[in-house]
Amino acid sequence: MLLAIPEPYDFALSTARFRDYGSDRATVWHDEGLHRVVAGREVRITAAARGVSIEPGSPEAAAEIGHLLGLPFDLDAFRRWAVRDAELGRILRALPGFRPTLSPDPFEALVIAITAQQISLHAAAAIRANLVERFGVRHEQAWAFPTRERIREARPRHFTVLGFSRAKAEYVLELAHSDLDLDALSERSDDEVIKAVTAVRGLGRWTADWFLARHLARPHAWPAGDLGVRKAVSTFYAAGRPLSIEEVRHMSERFTPFENLSAQFLLMGARMAG
Repeated sequence: MLLAIPEPYDFALSTARFRDYGSDRATVWHDEGLHRVVAGREVRITAAARGVSIEPGSPEAAAEIGHLLGLPFDLDAFRRWAVRDAELGRILRALPGFRPTLSPDPFEALVIAITAQQISLHAAAAIRANLVERFGVRHEQAWAFPTRERIREARPRHFTVLGFSRAKAEYVLELAHSDLDLDALSERSDDEVIKAVTAVRGLGRWTADWFLARHLARPHAWPAGDLGVRKAVSTFYAAGRPLSIEEVRHMSERFTPFENLSAQFLLMGARMAG
């Protein structure tokens, strides 16, 4: 099954994070393709002319993989706007086929954010892999990410042996047991999403901002509290001078109406430059 993706598109470049930071077992790079379990079936995604090939194909697989590969982003409009900015224009020319990825499932997206709090992305992927292997369902190359219902059956001690801190174990369980309607969040405004997410213990503004950015693909999401974003903004716009969260949050006006994509491209530009 062919899933069309607007050109230019570089599949290997766009999915580099799944190789560079290590696999969490739910999204697995294997033999030049991505593997993920969708609706109980493992699918393999590989580069193809004008998009990617999904095998086996289905409407469910096309919808989830399309979200994973960033189809909700309007990159054509972003590129037309961004070329007027010297720094973003330079990054775009260096990364012509880059399309940011997204987390297709809301519960998974929030668990990813919890695991990444205050540690490296490599370490976060490692402990998340332990979680997925322990509570998920194994297929051939990938595991189905653990369901909210499955996580509810666990206790903090089941997470700490996987590498979770006691606090993060409790945060994942708080999320699983909360009355937060994750599917309904897509219908709510950015401010309402931030309020709902941060009402759950352990989920702060940083988590809410990344949920808006990397699950809901909201154009105005701007994770000013993220150290990587602050460093990237500092590198490209402040000659390396350390910037506070408030300074970076205020600078979001420079990137309106494409704050989210600007952050994603600045992060990728910083990674490539480093």
